[in-house]
Amino acid sequence: MEAKRGQQKVYEALDSLGIAYEYYAHPPLPTADEAHGYMLENWNSRGEGTIFCKNLFMRNHKGNRHFLIILNALSQFDIHELEKKLRQGKLSFSSEHRLEKYLGLQPGSVSLFGLVNDSQKHVHVFIDKELLSAQKLSFHPNDNTASLVISREDLLKFLQNTGNGFEFI
Repeated sequence: MEAKRGQQKVYEALDSLGIAYEYYAHPPLPTADEAHGYMLENWNSRGEGTIFCKNLFMRNHKGNRHFLIILNALSQFDIHELEKKLRQGKLSFSSEHRLEKYLGLQPGSVSLFGLVNDSQKHVHVFIDKELLSAQKLSFHPNDNTASLVISREDLLKFLQNTGNGFEFI
């Protein structure tokens, strides 16, 4: 597997932490719905027990705090409910500029693994506690033409080693 430009830091980080992952190449899948549908049709039993994750990059009203929100791809997203849960005030999706600045990512490739590019540890992560029941979780490796599957334990190991704040909601 030859790593694309945006993916190399992800593989280096995972390898340095001893995190095993399954790699799946696929056509560009810019939304969680598209990725989930594609995986269900094409992974067969390989994806059994895997939760496909939806990753949202948001900011507060002032634009001085940024959040990565990780949910089950099948979860319905209600911004008003999320605002109540997070208690961060009014939220909105961040711009392409902010996505590039803080996570080094392009739209359609938002991922937990973008934290490898957050050298200032600016982005705070909120994770749906439902994901703690998953055996395995799937994320883009900072490029929407592939997916990586990691274990729940390795998700926690990765998060603990990023230096970014995180909490379960």
